[in-house]
Amino acid sequence: EQPEAAGMGGRALCWLLCLLQAGRAGGAELTFQLPDSARQCFHEPLQRGLKFTLDFQVITGGHYDVDCYVEDPNGKTLYKEAKKQYDSFSHRAEVAGIYTFCFSNEFSTFSHKTVYFDFQVGDEPPILPDMNHRVTALTQMESACVTIHQALNTVIDSQTHYRLREAQDRIRAEELNNHVSYWSVGETILVLVVSISQVMLLKSFFTETRATTGAVST
Repeated sequence: EQPEAAGMGGRALCWLLCLLQAGRAGGAELTFQLPDSARQCFHEPLQRGLKFTLDFQVITGGHYDVDCYVEDPNGKTLYKEAKKQYDSFSHRAEVAGIYTFCFSNEFSTFSHKTVYFDFQVGDEPPILPDMNHRVTALTQMESACVTIHQALNTVIDSQTHYRLREAQDRIRAEELNNHVSYWSVGETILVLVVSISQVMLLKSFFTETRATTGAVST
């Protein structure tokens, strides 16, 4: 029984390692700067029938909005939205070729944006092969591993969301800190100017009094 248990434990460990190493569907994540009056495009070759998903979010700049559109290899517009802060688009490629997705800030003349996008390609492969044998302790462990894998994917999505929120809040806090600093410097300069003006005004009063007194004595 001990060798069998050890074999089951080894197989379970292999399954767990495979689950931990297995990634989600292929693709790319990127955070980039989008200057004012500019447009940035990305290109991805896809096979026919392959599913892709585009998630994007504006992290900083202006009203936190950009224009976004997706085109297929024939130039057909699959998705187009204007002044969106965040959105998600999924589509299954109908033709093979290079698909293009672009982010535009051309409507803004003075504020640049920071944009994050996650482009996922393909369906996630099944974690475990189909097994029709009876339920055993190993199968229960495999089911637990699948649950862990799904939970880890949820954690990854949550961490991405919270990282974006943290970046937004941090940048807003830095902007507020800069505004407060500028206001404090301006207020300090104003107080100094008023103080110096009051001192000069009071000094002028006493100077005129001394001059008048001297003239009467003469």
